[in-house]
Amino acid sequence: MPFPTAEPFLPQRITLPAMRRAVQDCRGCDLYKDATQAVFGAGAAHARCVFVGEQPGNEEDLAGEPFVGPAGRLLARALDDAALSRDDIYLTNAVKHFKNEQIGHRRKHKSPNTPEVKACRPWLEQELRVTRPQIIVCMGVTAAKSLFGRNVTLKELRGTFHLTEFSEQTFVTMHPSAILRSPDDESRHANYEAFVKDLRFVKAALQ
Repeated sequence: MPFPTAEPFLPQRITLPAMRRAVQDCRGCDLYKDATQAVFGAGAAHARCVFVGEQPGNEEDLAGEPFVGPAGRLLARALDDAALSRDDIYLTNAVKHFKNEQIGHRRKHKSPNTPEVKACRPWLEQELRVTRPQIIVCMGVTAAKSLFGRNVTLKELRGTFHLTEFSEQTFVTMHPSAILRSPDDESRHANYEAFVKDLRFVKAALQ
């Protein structure tokens, strides 16, 4: 199979530190070939809230840490505006390697396909089993597809909590990178305010 599964690459003892080390040797799909390294999750070990994005970007791929690029900086600002404490949060991605194509001297982001998302899902499953969050926030359709195990749309799921196998309170919102891609300042501001409103909804449920 071209995209088997990450399952054989999981460590025998499932802990966040052990998985963070083991993921560097993952060959569950071909994405490792064009990535600098795997980027595992980071944050509170027993987080009340886990945020799941799509995949690491260029800056995350180089740094080896999730959400340190432009989208991560926007997320950090939104978390502050929503008064969500980072002590309660674990950040990760549905896919652990940066999928990209080289254009000149620049690496351009490419969205992972369904087999790649499925292949990487064992890492996310185990992260959620270890952290056991009260709330899971899926940022973007790729993260939601991984959690719900089917094709979904933002319009279908956004605005309320849904039951998944990992949490009775799984929430879907847009990815910060989508806000950054807004066509103009007005829509960017509107999308950001809607995103912060979603995070405040999550904050209220944590209290």
